[in-house]
Amino acid sequence: MTINLGDVETTALIPVAIKASESLRKNPRVRDDVAVEMVKTLGINTAPFDKFMSHEGVIARTVMLDRMVKDFITKNPEAVIVNIGAGFDNRFSRVDNGRIFWFDLDLRDSIELRKKVFAERERVCMISGSVLEEGWCASVKAECEKRNSKVLFLAEGLFMYLTLEEITKLLFVLKTNFPGGTLIAEQNNPLMVKNQKYHDTVKNTSAVFKSGTWSGQEIADLCEGIRFVEEHSFNEEMKKHSVRGWLFAKILPKMNDRWAVFEW
Repeated sequence: MTINLGDVETTALIPVAIKASESLRKNPRVRDDVAVEMVKTLGINTAPFDKFMSHEGVIARTVMLDRMVKDFITKNPEAVIVNIGAGFDNRFSRVDNGRIFWFDLDLRDSIELRKKVFAERERVCMISGSVLEEGWCASVKAECEKRNSKVLFLAEGLFMYLTLEEITKLLFVLKTNFPGGTLIAEQNNPLMVKNQKYHDTVKNTSAVFKSGTWSGQEIADLCEGIRFVEEHSFNEEMKKHSVRGWLFAKILPKMNDRWAVFEW
């Protein structure tokens, strides 16, 4: 199977490589059989993508986001969830309660490959399109109306590849089309943008970080009506599992990515 992805979409192979590696460990913190099969079937060279800090960061963000999504589902068991920039994420299989409805949204080349990797599943729909445009919204709105349920948007590994102007447009699309929504989005900071050539895995792709913030409030301020709720550094999880992770959190507490929550 040929892999034909754009620059940013290629970064989706980083978590695939890492989750596959983690899944094969004796006591994996995250298990992803699809990632293992992808690496095997597609012959993905994991060496450029599976470095220590990125490995720990991806596993931390996965564990944290799984927990946050499960908490949301507990409170909203009929929820509609939209995974923006889904790549090859397999979160649905880890959080499904048998009642939610899930959308995986990404650009066409990613969705075309995703459809070859993932079998069709009940209550899961793959949508090809740009989140900055409104063409994808109709299907999600129809499901929300049918269920009369809350909608949650996930943006993992996405905002850093967008300009602040593009993020503003994304927020406007979400707020306009989905009143009463919630967004959980990964945030990086300006120093990471400035020093991205030193990133242990992204530097091995052609992708470019385009923006960063010091607080989720900076994102909320981009669009009237968006409320910043809270954020949590990946350090909170990383420091539990290795001395290097603990030292990183201690010495550079603001350098790691964070999960930020927004409502409107």
